[in-house]
Amino acid sequence: MRNFVLFLLMLTQTKWLSTMADKFDVPERFKSNEESVFEEFNDLAEQYQPVDLSQGAPDFNPPLKLRSAMSKIMFSGDSALNQYTRDYGHPRLVNAIGKYYSKLLNRILDPYNNIFITVGATEALFLSLQTHTNPGDEWIIIEPYYDPYVKMVKDALGVTRFIALKPNKLNGTITSDDWTFDRQELTNLFNVNTKGIIVNTPNNPIGKIFTLDELTFIADLAKKWDTLVIFDEVYQFLTFNNKKHIRIATLPGMFERTISIGSGGKAFSATGWRLGWVYGGAKILSNLRALQTNVVMSVPTPIQEAFAIIFEDELRNFGKSNSYITSFNKLVESKKNYIIKSLTELGMNVIVPDGGYFVVANWTTLAHEANITKKTTGDLDTEFIKWMIKNVKVFGFPFSSFFDKNDKYIGEGGIRFTYVKKEKTLKNAIELISKWGS
Repeated sequence: MRNFVLFLLMLTQTKWLSTMADKFDVPERFKSNEESVFEEFNDLAEQYQPVDLSQGAPDFNPPLKLRSAMSKIMFSGDSALNQYTRDYGHPRLVNAIGKYYSKLLNRILDPYNNIFITVGATEALFLSLQTHTNPGDEWIIIEPYYDPYVKMVKDALGVTRFIALKPNKLNGTITSDDWTFDRQELTNLFNVNTKGIIVNTPNNPIGKIFTLDELTFIADLAKKWDTLVIFDEVYQFLTFNNKKHIRIATLPGMFERTISIGSGGKAFSATGWRLGWVYGGAKILSNLRALQTNVVMSVPTPIQEAFAIIFEDELRNFGKSNSYITSFNKLVESKKNYIIKSLTELGMNVIVPDGGYFVVANWTTLAHEANITKKTTGDLDTEFIKWMIKNVKVFGFPFSSFFDKNDKYIGEGGIRFTYVKKEKTLKNAIELISKWGS
């Protein structure tokens, strides 16, 4: 009898624990955000301490002007700079960014209705999708894509539709400009359920800068189907090979339907400061307001004040050689040229980027060293990176992770490296790869 009672108690407890576990599970719509293989990458990196070229975070300081501005703010004695500021953007900053983009767009922007400040570009993406997506709304995503796009659409109960950029040639020097989308395929994706399309240019990871012709084609479809465009241009100030960054909001009829997103972290080498911005039509930006107030309320005031100061400096030096944006572009282009030349000499074919922070290299010519074959479980590039962290002590990012599961084959032969690092860091990584490949 005693054993039977104990059995009943155990059974009851087990059922209670099961019920509790169900109640405490992460909501279904957030399941795509749970831990992935990248947690394993980070664990391996912690253990083996490789040279990290996996993430777009510089290992050098932001410009002295930005850091000096922050230092002065902290000791200025102005107590207001340590308190809440305007929820949708610190007045000094929205005015500076408004004037700066008025020059870039060749139209006068209202700083209080056309500019919106966020905690990094990622929050700008989050607000844009959360406030413009009803259950079942479809978002078209161009592959390769920044990973959070998909997760954020699903978090908002939207539906993802994919179209992949593919190279139009397989031999010789391949640049990011050689990666294009099929126009009929894109046309077929638009329908009455389409809420919008996300365009990232310069593209992460391949550095493609969309041409005027390509953007006009996308814009015409957006206008035909009355959809939005989320225009992720966080790498807008890093363009190479005489390529020009074109803002889709400047095309006829597009400003009022485009949410354009920028990043102070990417523009000024301060990714940890977490400052982003949005510009666009007043109606679209007003939709972001309620959620901003109830998510973060406002972006830290001192950070906004510091960025306002450096944007004011950029306004004074607009288009001049002593502009940080101008000089940083030249510095990064030299780093890009160095890593491309070095990887090519090691036998790794690369996609030559026209902009951004990254280069994608083909690792398969050296795969025999790692014994990575089709028999290996998981994506080939993912398995290769695990091996590379352990044995080569260099950390890159799997190219296939930027594609939907049905298109991963396009990227499984590639590995993404950032070149926005100190010269010493890049040389160290190349030396390690050279020793392995020799």
